[in-house]
Formats: sequence, structure tokens, C-alpha cells
Amino acid sequence: MSSRVVEAGAVAPARGRDRRARVVWPAPGSRRFNAESAPGVAVIGGGIAGIAAATALAERGARVTLYEREQQLGGRLAGWPVELADGSRTTMSRGFHAFFRQYYNLRGLLRRADPSLRMLTALPDYPLRHSGGMYDSFARVPRTPPWSALGFVARSPAFGWQDLLRLNPGAALPLLDVRVPEVYERFDDLSAREFLARIRFPEAAHHLAFEVFSRSFFADPRELSAAELVLMFHIYFLGSSEGLLFDVPGEPFPQALWEPLARYLTGHGTQVRTGVEVGSVQPAVGGGLVVEAEGRTRHHDAVVLALDTGGLRQLAGASPRLGDAPWRARLARLRSAPPFLVSRLWLDRPVAAHRPGFLGTSGYGPLDNVSVLERWEGDAARWAARTGGSVVELHAYAVDPGADRTAEQDRLAAQLARVYPETRKAGVIDARHEWRADCPLFPVGGFSDRPTVRTPDPSVVMAGDLVHTPYPVALMERAATTGFLAANTLLERWGVRGQVLWTVPEKGRSVALRAVARLGAG
Repeated sequence: MSSRVVEAGAVAPARGRDRRARVVWPAPGSRRFNAESAPGVAVIGGGIAGIAAATALAERGARVTLYEREQQLGGRLAGWPVELADGSRTTMSRGFHAFFRQYYNLRGLLRRADPSLRMLTALPDYPLRHSGGMYDSFARVPRTPPWSALGFVARSPAFGWQDLLRLNPGAALPLLDVRVPEVYERFDDLSAREFLARIRFPEAAHHLAFEVFSRSFFADPRELSAAELVLMFHIYFLGSSEGLLFDVPGEPFPQALWEPLARYLTGHGTQVRTGVEVGSVQPAVGGGLVVEAEGRTRHHDAVVLALDTGGLRQLAGASPRLGDAPWRARLARLRSAPPFLVSRLWLDRPVAAHRPGFLGTSGYGPLDNVSVLERWEGDAARWAARTGGSVVELHAYAVDPGADRTAEQDRLAAQLARVYPETRKAGVIDARHEWRADCPLFPVGGFSDRPTVRTPDPSVVMAGDLVHTPYPVALMERAATTGFLAANTLLERWGVRGQVLWTVPEKGRSVALRAVARLGAG
């Protein structure tokens, strides 16, 4: 399949290198709406999910209004201009994100503005470092299962052949045949930490590899549902041949991603209303919905809810006739992950030239990863070239909500000196710290409350990384996929063909290994 596929007038996502990736076809229908009969749709939330939904709807002629309460599009990948202490103007954001090659539908969205994805830059490695001296790398690990797992074991200092022999095969076999939603039915009542202990995963590898995965959900492994960890193992390791290397935007998020996509949307007739918070959504007499924002109401034929957990709870609480009471009660029980901290430091001297652009860390107190931004982001590279310094970003996930923020910021900076000793003598020209607590938490036993794309009202659909989908997707790719699925659900109702989607294989790759897994489950 070529990287560009014209489907219903839009660019469909490319499958990538994995020949076993699964295509998800939309329901049949007409190519687009007639101009005189096009429905009006409110998309509430301008992150990845909302932009994906708005894109699929607008391409087919729907009259779309996109509401975003912040001044910028992008949600948790938004960026905004800042002026540094040295007078430089730059873009601050909420931190590094990895665009894995398995993110077929997210990449399909980005192709609307950049068909060749030139805005993305490949990082050569995904290194992980433990304070005890262990260091893992995925640069030379084969990408195709099962050689990916065997290659990791062969190269990893944290997971050797003896550790492989000590695994509990009965507990580990389900990793060979991961399916949705069965993975939630089997493992949602178990924490990620308990699951790794049950299969006798070596403690060193807990910290060096899989704790890094679990903390990518901004959650402590003791609180994260094991189902999400097992699903991640399938998506990135045993279920896909795309590998664990990834790309990053070559410029800050607004310039690379959201400004081009905003122009694309407005070119398709979308009204993009940033800085506008929706107060309530209520069913309208005679059909459709009334959206209240800025003290005014507007009628829409349908609504896509693409909000974060807190925003969704707030909107549902202010909309007592939306959906039904059990559905609103489920939304009220949703939880956000603990706070996370992003510290960006503009240093007066460079980080050593051999340091990677991104490094996952464990055993360094609150520090979860370090990015040297000038290795790949143009804005930071131009500042570093002009000043002779470096732009370094530090992340701390699942911070204690009661922690002293200034003390945590100082602890994070102190750990940088342990990881990269050359920074000890560096002066900080400027520093910006972002504290956020708006990522969804997938707690042990919480799957039954997870919303789905469909709601009790057929004219209301949901999208976002907190939304359950029957496909093996997670994080940013779940946001993009559910955004397209939300649009497809409405389009099917109106007899218009939606967006073609791709996912990683929906089950284990080997018939023999799947049979072994089923035998073990029995």
C-alpha cells in the first residue's frame, strides 16, 4: 500500500512496514454530504482526538465548529510563545512526546498538512539508563517478533537468558495472544506491578524497561491496570513489527503540527474557536443539541466530546439532561493521573555532544527522562547555536500531589547533574516549569467505567485517549483513532462513508504461540 491512499476525498493512514497490520473499513455510504443537507457538528476539545474528528467530518462536507477552551490547539501537545531572560522568543510546551511508527492513524491525520511527514525527525535510539549503571538500547534490536523479544534478551543487561528461564510460563503466556477486550476482562483487576511479579519478571528489568512503559501513562505501576501494560507490550513489542524507535517533530508543536492542521480545517469550512469554553450541552426540543458557550447558545445536529478527564466530568455535571443518569455517573467516577512536572532549562553551556536526544531514566529520584532539545528541535537548535548553550527538558511523572513544587523542581534539576555531570557547572539562563494533572488514570478495576465512542444519545459521541476502543491502540494513537471512530459513527448514521483506519495486528502474530497461550489459559 502506498503512503497516500485517497478514500472519500481524504488521505487514509498508511500501514507502515508491518504487513500484518489490520485495516478497519468504515460502513458503506455516499462520498460526502450535499451542501444543502449537511449537518452541523460541534466538536468540543481541540486536542488530537477533536482535530481528528473535525477533520473526518469536515472533509465530507459537514458544517463543523471546533471549540477549544485554551488559546491554542493541540491539547496536551499544545505550545505557546514565551520570552526568555536573554530576550529570545521561543515556544514552550508541556513536554516531549514520541511519535511511534505504530501510530498509523495519528500519522494519517498529520499527512493532511504534510503528506510526506517531513515535519517528523527520526531519533536513532530509545535508550534507557538505570542509576546502578545498566543501560538498554533498542537501536539494534530486531523489529519483527519474536526476534524483537529474543534480541532484547540477548542485548539487555537487565534481562538475560537465565531470567528468561526463571519466568513463570503460565503467567507469561497471555503476552503471546493479546486481544481487546479480553485483555481487560483478564487483567484489569491486577496492577502492572503485580503482573510483572506474577510472571517473575527480573526486578532490574522492572525499573529499566517496563516501569518506563507504565509511567508513560503518568501513573505509578502499583496503580496502573495490568491490562494497559499487557496491551502496550503487544502494541510495541510482540504484536507489531514497527519496533520501538520513534520520530519527533522537528519544530515546536504549534509550527510543526497544529497551525498547518488549523489551516487545513478552515480550508474545509471548519469554524475553529479557540479560547472558548463550552459550559453545557443539552438535548434540543425537536432533535439535535444546544451548546452553550460565552453566554450564548448554538444549535448543532450532533456533538463530539473530545475533552480530558476533568473537562469531561465538569461538562457532564453541568449538563443534567445529557445522555442518561448511569452514563453521567460513570463519567463522574473517572480519575485523572497524579501530577507531572516538565522542567525546561536553557543552559549557558552545551551538554556533551554524545548525549542522546532522549533518554529514559530510572533510579534517579523523580527523574523519568531527559531530552536535549537541540538534537532534534529547530527552535532549540537555533538558540543553542546562537548562544553556545543547550536546551534540556526534564520530566517527572506521578508526583505526590502534596509535594512541595519548588523542592521537586530543585530535585529534578539536581538529578540532571547525576545523569549528565557536565551540567553541574552550567548556569541556567532561564527555566520554565509546567505542572499538570489532566492525564487519564487507568486504575486497577476501572475498566467498567471507561466510556466508549457511543453514548446513550446517538447524536453524541466521545473521543480521546481515555475512551475505550475495540482495537489495540494506546496514548496518542488512541486519541487519533477514537477521534476518527467518533466521526465515523456519526457519518454512518447519516449514510456517508467514513475514514479508513489501520491498527497493529489484533492478536498474537504466531498461530503456534497463540495456541500455546490458549492452552495455558485453559
